[in-house]
Amino acid sequence: MKMKSKLFRVLLLALLLITIGVIGYISIGDYSFVEALYMTVITISTVGFGEVHPSNDFEKLFTIFLILTSIGIFAYIVSVLTEYIANGKFLDELKLKKMHTKIQNLKNHTIVCGYGRNGKQAVKKLNNYQKTCVIIEDDDDVIKEIEKAGLLYVKGNATDDIVLENTNIKNASYLITTLPSDADNLFVILSARQYNQKATLISRASNETSDRKLRIAGADNVIMPDKLGGDHMASLVVSPDIIEFVDKLSLNGDCDTNLEEVIVANLPKEFINKTLRDLDLRRKTGCSVIGMKTSNNEYIINPESDLKLHPNAKLIVLGKEEEIKKLKALF
Repeated sequence: MKMKSKLFRVLLLALLLITIGVIGYISIGDYSFVEALYMTVITISTVGFGEVHPSNDFEKLFTIFLILTSIGIFAYIVSVLTEYIANGKFLDELKLKKMHTKIQNLKNHTIVCGYGRNGKQAVKKLNNYQKTCVIIEDDDDVIKEIEKAGLLYVKGNATDDIVLENTNIKNASYLITTLPSDADNLFVILSARQYNQKATLISRASNETSDRKLRIAGADNVIMPDKLGGDHMASLVVSPDIIEFVDKLSLNGDCDTNLEEVIVANLPKEFINKTLRDLDLRRKTGCSVIGMKTSNNEYIINPESDLKLHPNAKLIVLGKEEEIKKLKALF
């Protein structure tokens, strides 16, 4: 029998014992409800307080029955509670409750559905960038690995709406679903979009036919790992030096040279609607602006210095580690 079932049985037995005692004292003696409840509690708890009024023979026999019954029931209750604490279930429940509270207080976090090969890579990169993430996983062995790594998680199936709610999806900024089944990923995207219209949803896909369906369901980006892997390997044959150079422009957050995204709306107000020349990142930080994503979702490579900084635009910046730190400190 599962521990939760045993705890439910313990609670049910305790309520049943109190109910029998109250009904018994009301039926046998001249007791009000409060007096019957008082007599029941002092009898089964054996605290030794005085009776409401002297008992007759029937009341004494019922009291003896209640005492003997309560001894057996309380012995069972103690054994179940001892087992519950000894097995660490109590501490586990406290830990899970604490983690659940922490997750419910998160904002702008990332939800990662599945902690397989792709999920682990996603979480690792998020951690390198100090991004808070919540993992959804159903496998007990994998959850032990997640707990060992000290990561936030929700146990369950990502296609279950209740599980998604437990990740505080309404306040999340991103959701990445890496489940092996395209159908499951599609279901997750559909549910997630209903809960959060503003979040960026990213899905893994195995088949090219799933791409369009996932985007219709609400996915902002669809990634096919096998296709990307083959394309990357072929690129190492066609243009190896370019690919190796791009690889060195690490997005892992732990190399000397990094690419960084700067949201224009987060810049000081005096730079909004000004030009890149006015921003003067190169002189202030050493970083170079190599690209811009406009408010119309168009990408501009190597933008001109007189290009205006609109609030909904994003800058793609290249710089060394210390230069990126200056950039973050400045803005």
